[in-house]
Amino acid sequence: MIPQETFSDMITANKAVALAVVRAKPKVISAYPISPMTTIVEYLAEFVALGDLDAEYVRVEGEHSAMTVVAAAQGTGVRTFTSTASQGLAYMHEVVSATGGMRLPCVMFVANRTLMSPGGIWPELSDSMPERDSSWIQIYIGSNQEAFDMIIQAYRIAEDSRVLLPVMICGDGYILTHSSEAVEILGEKEVDDFLPPYKAEHAYLDIDRPTAHGIIVPPQYHMEAKWQLHQAMKNAKEVIQEVNDEFAEKYGRNHGGLIQPYRMDDAERALVVIGSTSGTVRGVVDELREKDQKVGMVILRAFRPFPSEKILEALSKVNSIGVFDRSMSFGSAGQCFLEVRNALYGKSTPILNFVAGLGGLDIREEDIEFMFNKLVAVENGEVIEDPIIFVNTRGVTS
Repeated sequence: MIPQETFSDMITANKAVALAVVRAKPKVISAYPISPMTTIVEYLAEFVALGDLDAEYVRVEGEHSAMTVVAAAQGTGVRTFTSTASQGLAYMHEVVSATGGMRLPCVMFVANRTLMSPGGIWPELSDSMPERDSSWIQIYIGSNQEAFDMIIQAYRIAEDSRVLLPVMICGDGYILTHSSEAVEILGEKEVDDFLPPYKAEHAYLDIDRPTAHGIIVPPQYHMEAKWQLHQAMKNAKEVIQEVNDEFAEKYGRNHGGLIQPYRMDDAERALVVIGSTSGTVRGVVDELREKDQKVGMVILRAFRPFPSEKILEALSKVNSIGVFDRSMSFGSAGQCFLEVRNALYGKSTPILNFVAGLGGLDIREEDIEFMFNKLVAVENGEVIEDPIIFVNTRGVTS
């Protein structure tokens, strides 16, 4: 049995997610196993069977059905949970998009894994990035403690009346999902104080208040519906920050909200980083600081909504900027780079796109130093014709 009081343990991000779901008390869980998220739903099936969680665990034949079950259950006014990765998320796409458009505040954990082809089971953001326009909030985590904390926060964000959008918490497969770290699991009472029982703002399948939903809408009303989605996503910026700040005040863990700057007060050059690579970059920043190099890092936590104002503020005083991407919009650039460059529209600060770690390739300390050295070269006048630099790539990187 899971202890009801706060406790700490050495666990994987997958187990941290499962324990957070238990604390959040959803009534319906449905998922189809796929590496590297499978153990999440194995844990949850066990917790339901042992009585640690009072929920209906629905076994289905695929990810499309899993998302359908969760969306339908959420539409009745109950809290839900699902999880997937890679091809599973791609298979879900039709219902993922519909769930966002129907304003169903579901929560899903995505164990980021490369999307074929070529195939692979290792970490890459090519699975979740294509869903950035599906009306889901996307928050990327960098540690197992964040995995627990952000599942709890995700329900508060999604269910806020100013938002009412589903939330996708994304974590690098294997790097987080199968590696153990010390994680504090908040007690049941502590989570109940922060996350009260779900009260649906709109129970679509209420027979006493019938509504039509998920239907074809003629052009005369379509623009208004999409405008409302955009406004809700913009509202989420404020809600994400509020929820982060309240969580930090209650439990002493501040993950930054939309972004998390590191050693940026006097930084002359900075890397914008997403996901678990932030841990490696943090170490390199500290080492370079000891060598009197004024470098810093900005961790991009929320990708949707994109925190343009926060990014602009954080990078306003640096001489050069590098943006790390673990995915690629082929024929264009990395998705994070495109968003950061858009946020800096009108600024003349040199900005480079470092694409690294595709297919799960290790991102080493020397790779991070390479990125910072490229920024120094740009500051010293070196002309780089293509701002998109593939790092540690045979026959390409120079």
